[in-house]
Amino acid sequence: MSNSSRDTPEGAGWGAAERGAYRDLMPQLTEKLSWLSPRTLWAARNGVLASWFGDPTGRTRSRWVAQRAAAGAPADKVIRRADPDRFSFLVIGDTGEGDDPQYAVVPGLLRAGGDTRFAVLASDVIYPVGSADDYGTKFFRPYRDYRAPIYAIPGNHDWYEDLGGFMRVFCDDAPPLPPEPAPRPFTRARLRSLLWHRPRPDDGRHLDEARKLRSAPAQQAGQPGPYWAVDAGPVRIVGIDTGLLGTVDAEQGAWLREVSAGDRPKILVTGSPLYVDGEHHPCPIDGGGTVDDIVRDPAHHYVAAIGGDIHNYQRYPVDVDGRTVQYVVAGGGGAFTHATHTIPRVSVAGVTEDDFRSYPLRGDSLAFYSALYGRRLRLGRLFSLTEAEATAVIAERLGIRTGRAPGTGARVTRRTRLVAGLLGTARRPERRKRFRLPVRKLYTQVFSPGSATYSPPFFKCFLRLDVTPEAIRLRCYAATGNRAQEVDPPVEDEVTIPLV
Repeated sequence: MSNSSRDTPEGAGWGAAERGAYRDLMPQLTEKLSWLSPRTLWAARNGVLASWFGDPTGRTRSRWVAQRAAAGAPADKVIRRADPDRFSFLVIGDTGEGDDPQYAVVPGLLRAGGDTRFAVLASDVIYPVGSADDYGTKFFRPYRDYRAPIYAIPGNHDWYEDLGGFMRVFCDDAPPLPPEPAPRPFTRARLRSLLWHRPRPDDGRHLDEARKLRSAPAQQAGQPGPYWAVDAGPVRIVGIDTGLLGTVDAEQGAWLREVSAGDRPKILVTGSPLYVDGEHHPCPIDGGGTVDDIVRDPAHHYVAAIGGDIHNYQRYPVDVDGRTVQYVVAGGGGAFTHATHTIPRVSVAGVTEDDFRSYPLRGDSLAFYSALYGRRLRLGRLFSLTEAEATAVIAERLGIRTGRAPGTGARVTRRTRLVAGLLGTARRPERRKRFRLPVRKLYTQVFSPGSATYSPPFFKCFLRLDVTPEAIRLRCYAATGNRAQEVDPPVEDEVTIPLV
């Protein structure tokens, strides 16, 4: 097994390295998506409109579910597969930007997961707005050589065109919903409707041609709607749709309670992680209760909850009344990398820094972003930190034992401290100051979303879960974009989850 980022800087993708062959999979002309472009921000406005003028996601989702039921989808929304008691599957989150980081995941995924029975896409299949015509280069082409079915749950970006493209691709070419009556004038709903982003009338004209890239019978995976359950071997995998704002409507909440009953071990896959960045986000359900209440209920036998939306890997082993539930963030499948160096020293729900795992490591994240903004600000070496410098300043600021020890000769200087502070690096709780908090908030909410990069290391990842009647082995594999990690994908984290 090759070295990981916890072993050596080279295992993280640093140093002189040969770029991988992933570009051979890409189309010759690739549009580079900029999240700071006014055009992109305007197209992706529906999330802001929903937060200001009311979220219509629940009602629209209910209409999609009713349409699928009328077309013959199973009432319980359970996909019953004929997998053996011992099998494997993949989880890939937040994939669809269609550029270098997404395609860089594919060679390692095929090598480490080519024998798996199916894959699950966890959130944001297509960026920026879920358009049907983006599926060719952002779904069908990158995964054309994965020979098994792919199921998916939508993320907020898939909802920016009311889920039309997602439903056509994953739900048996579901036809568009009929238009609703216009809201009454002089209401918030009316204003929202006037400003709402909708698909072009001809959106999807290239979809039939794109489908040919994944047309083999073994690759087909019709699903009953935007949320579903899969019975596979000894486990049930439950996928929920958290819409535009990370919530669950009452109808889906009632279904989730029903499908969660019983002794069968369960894994939740959700578009909004329940533990992330050192914080607990239990995910409210309209009408009362939370998704995490359902996960924690011992009668439901959940052993893991895996969420997308945040573009990195994190794992929190939480003790729930004497049993451990693994809460995982798995959104590193292709979109720009969300920083981990902004995560404070972890202390949440009994999980400490010693229990917590992340990829990229905080030092690698800081070095990655310092080099990126050093280039953008044309400050070069003045702003860029080496991986050793970044690791050393992380250890000082957080007071933690880093995942990989700083290299010999790494020094923490005024310059490294200044760069770390400007890039939103967290501090240990007893040393936080009020004026530093807005800097971290500004960095994580404004600068980070524009931080796509097109040269390795990318710090992408995917999960492989090996299921037996006794246990699940969960492994997080890295994809840096370098040849070495394509040929032998390193394991960045591994945990065995008992089922008995």
